Amino acid sequence: MKRITAFLPVLFLALMFLPGRTQAQDTSEYLVEFTDKDGVEFNPVEYFDAKAIERRILQHIPLNDITDYPVREDYSLMVASEVQAVHGVSRWFNAIAVSATPRQIEKVANLECVKNIIPLNHNLIVCEYTEAAPSKTNLEILKRQTARMGLEAFRAAGIDGKGVRVAVFDAGFPNVDEHPAFEHLRKDNRILKTYDFIKKREFVYTANSHGTSCLSCIAGMYEDTPVGLATGAEFILARTEKQFEPYREEYAWLAAAEWADKNGADIISSSLGYTANRYFREEMDGTSVVARAANMAARKGILVVNAMGNDGDESSWKYVGTPADADSVLSVGGIDPFTDYHIGFSSYGPAADGTRKPNVVAFGHAFLAKKNGYSDAHGTSFATPLVAGFAACAKQVYPDIPVMELFKRIENSADLYPYFDYAHGYGVPQAKALLSSEDLQTKATFKFLEDENSVSIKLVESGRRYEYPNSNYLYYQYLDKDGAILKYKVMDVYSSIPLTINVDDLDENVASVKAFYNGYASSININR
Repeated sequence: MKRITAFLPVLFLALMFLPGRTQAQDTSEYLVEFTDKDGVEFNPVEYFDAKAIERRILQHIPLNDITDYPVREDYSLMVASEVQAVHGVSRWFNAIAVSATPRQIEKVANLECVKNIIPLNHNLIVCEYTEAAPSKTNLEILKRQTARMGLEAFRAAGIDGKGVRVAVFDAGFPNVDEHPAFEHLRKDNRILKTYDFIKKREFVYTANSHGTSCLSCIAGMYEDTPVGLATGAEFILARTEKQFEPYREEYAWLAAAEWADKNGADIISSSLGYTANRYFREEMDGTSVVARAANMAARKGILVVNAMGNDGDESSWKYVGTPADADSVLSVGGIDPFTDYHIGFSSYGPAADGTRKPNVVAFGHAFLAKKNGYSDAHGTSFATPLVAGFAACAKQVYPDIPVMELFKRIENSADLYPYFDYAHGYGVPQAKALLSSEDLQTKATFKFLEDENSVSIKLVESGRRYEYPNSNYLYYQYLDKDGAILKYKVMDVYSSIPLTINVDDLDENVASVKAFYNGYASSININR
């Protein structure tokens, strides 16, 4: 076959200015996937940022993978001639994003070069709740939101995310180019690239201030106090969402992920997601366009950190959104900074295919920068960048390990590990545990007692080697014979211990009880 060299900037301009195409009211958005990339040439050294190449080499990822090759120009032009508008191309999916009428998309589907067509009829939302003016209360939250994950331990080890590149996907970053929270980033030229995938331009310092707030929870400063853990990291910023734009954000997220990969991102922090009114609960199984994009980013060696969503107290949904449902995404739920357990609005797991979600949690009520000044706000939007900051520090500690090993180390560092439930995941990541090569828990903190009709949990002298912030809670759950969680609870040990469970009152599917208290987990089989 004849060799074809694709030049994407030229191709994109050619597609955008095809004559005779106007947006019709009955059009919808689609991702048109092609059959092959035969004959296309690709030079990874010319295409990728040096840091992207370094990431691949360190993680033993091929530099010459077919998913990185350009889309065939002739295929794209064939589709473009049949549709209303073209919004861009995807190397990873070997696809082109278009607007088309039903009749036009039927014609496109009959082209020999077209493999598949995916509707893009979904709307990203920011995982944000409410905000309030600065007060003594939220200044207390400021100190606790980083201390809760181990700021002091990281700083004692000289860890602040230095050398780690974080891509932030959001709805806008107004005043990041002027706000005092980011003066240290501007001074050191650590905002390296920006792109607005909605307006197709580099300027992102406008629109929704949600992105400003999320960036501050990774690397912002309030006077001399860190708002997030990774104040030494470097950043690329992508605007991928527009309020009241009902369709193209799903493609914009994918395009931003490819852009982040090309420009050397180590981590993607995304506080965006799709949930009710666009999907059904059973579709939260890692198969959406953004979930597939997130998993592909992980294949490229990027750690994707994404919010669970704020539907926990919505009777019509309650569960994880996408792309947090993807198995290779580090999905983040929220806890209340004052009670230290699940905050009501934080969405629950698991994913529809049973994948354990959330993976970890952080404060779902956080102190942050906003467009003008500072505030506090509620949402898994802000738990997510707090964890992304932790992840940047973890990447600095372990720069050479594969991304999914880094994923597991963050899970394993969390303060409930190895206990897991669908509200708290494995708990809040802890710097001491991440940095330590030793087992920080050596003795039992409780024991099971059983008789003919009951199982009891009784506390014993703690063997913990450092104080757990949630040390006054007992977590326990009922499991079936395959280890699936049937039910889980949290109890205040000062008022509810010892705990006695009547075996006759348990569902017949309960095969064991697992509990966690103050760094120690154990389980007992139920004998009937």
